Amino acid sequence: MRVLIFDPFHGAAGDMITGALLDSGADRDAVVRAMTAVVAEPSITTVNRAGIRAVKVDTKATPAHRTLADVMERLDGAAPRVPAPALAMARRVFKRIDAAETDVHGDHAHFHEVGADDAIADVIGACTALHSLAVDGVKVLPITLGYGTATGSHGTFPIPAPATAAILRESGLAAVPGDHAGELCTPTGAALLAEFAMIDPGTAGAYTIRAIGYGAGSRNPHHAPNVLRVMLVETAAPAEMPQDTVDILETNVDDVSGEVIAHAITRFMEAGARDASATPIIMKKGRPGFLIRVICLPETSPSLAELMARELGTLGIRCIPAVHRFVAERTVEDIEIEINGLRRKMPVKCGWTGGKMYSVKAEYEPARVLAGETGIPVRDVLRLVEEKARERFRTQEGRG
Repeated sequence: MRVLIFDPFHGAAGDMITGALLDSGADRDAVVRAMTAVVAEPSITTVNRAGIRAVKVDTKATPAHRTLADVMERLDGAAPRVPAPALAMARRVFKRIDAAETDVHGDHAHFHEVGADDAIADVIGACTALHSLAVDGVKVLPITLGYGTATGSHGTFPIPAPATAAILRESGLAAVPGDHAGELCTPTGAALLAEFAMIDPGTAGAYTIRAIGYGAGSRNPHHAPNVLRVMLVETAAPAEMPQDTVDILETNVDDVSGEVIAHAITRFMEAGARDASATPIIMKKGRPGFLIRVICLPETSPSLAELMARELGTLGIRCIPAVHRFVAERTVEDIEIEINGLRRKMPVKCGWTGGKMYSVKAEYEPARVLAGETGIPVRDVLRLVEEKARERFRTQEGRG
């Protein structure tokens, strides 16, 4: 199992998170493409922070005050360049920030610093970077907040900033003040780490470090490296398939169009559902309809049930609580393939049980890009990549 471990010993900000993920092996081209949907191409450089080499990301964007609706509109405009799961995660990050701002200020009119283009680009970049690493879990170590006071759009405030404190309260993440004065963790950094921590790795145990990345902050004090560290680790395969618990929400509808159902399923996934589907059924009196099913974590089932009622207009949602499910171990392997003279490394998601691979699935987005470059149908690219993967693993098993 591939797990990311964030160590925000010197705090966390959006640019530091993006830099650390890039330094640990995230897809730089995908991240730059996603961020340039909002700002000009960002500057990505290697810098030194108190003796530590780190990656610095600078969007060079101008300040702006926006409402949540304005930010969501900016995210919608970025959709063609951002992977859908990363975009959905970015939306949830800003909803976390909006909830915190509302908790602090009441019905606030605008985001301030976190509504600027650089914050939007940082969030999109960080979410795209995490998506490209295809990890199975994220663990966040205690976040160093700093101490003293800072000055922002609402004047001087104690550290942590009120919005940062509200985000951390809802996330349950551990925090410490640390030994350094000043604001070390921003609301954007707190919201990103809170969202990433939702990808729960469970009990990781022993692990092997595969990659280490450092993301640099803007300041460069001599007494301590202003960096955020992330480690990409591989945990030992469990002896048997792990389990977790989910709720299953269901409702039948016969008066909702396919377009509305497709939109609703997208909304359910954005709101944190683990899966969502629609199955054609025959209802009473021979009427055709659909069974809408949402799989979710127990703590999100009340809000998702309410969302199902609003989006579908249904009057009742059945809940099958505490369903145990087995979750196979997953890894993402890079498979080198050459098509029409173009050589690429393509990510392939593999399912394992009992130490043996039983499932191979090429990732769609990289295959779509390669299909466009080669002029070959994407279904053929997917097939060729998966065949190459199976061939490689058969060879390895034969040698074993």
